[in-house]
Amino acid sequence: MQKLDPKAVWLFFIQSLMGWLILFLVGSFFGGFLFGTEGENWFNGQRIDPLLPLPGWRLILLVVFLAISFIWAKLSYYFYRYELTDDSVRKELGIISKKYVSIPYDRIQNVDIHRSLFSRLLGLSDLQIQTAGAHMSGDRSGASEGRLPGLSKDVAEALRNELIKRAQRQKGQGL
Repeated sequence: MQKLDPKAVWLFFIQSLMGWLILFLVGSFFGGFLFGTEGENWFNGQRIDPLLPLPGWRLILLVVFLAISFIWAKLSYYFYRYELTDDSVRKELGIISKKYVSIPYDRIQNVDIHRSLFSRLLGLSDLQIQTAGAHMSGDRSGASEGRLPGLSKDVAEALRNELIKRAQRQKGQGL
């Protein structure tokens, strides 16, 4: 089994922070709507910040949050593996819940390489493998069935070429 590029840890970390930022902004909006602004409770106009006497508690929470996000990114990287077998692409991922995916070469329709802003800054690529029947399987998100994030640019391009070659070979044998 092969691993992703080591810089994928930073990609996972940034993606985690972006997800938490969106959740925080949505929570702040609804929290401000329900509880007013400046920590005032809209029921009785009193401050509801129980941690106010503790100096720097927000900074402590930020450091803890960043540490947990980084540890989660490291674990995500550590448990993300892939390999090319004789008849399929296999990958396994997951920290708490493991996911095992096997994509036969004869089902591969297209292989794309995506590079988001953060991926490009890190010199990484996201290989996406589209398969026959992926949208019929209930996945309505539009995401490809096989996705390998955090590959170096050279590895992603070589892997794309190899997957296309193997898919064409498998389809040629099936005729």
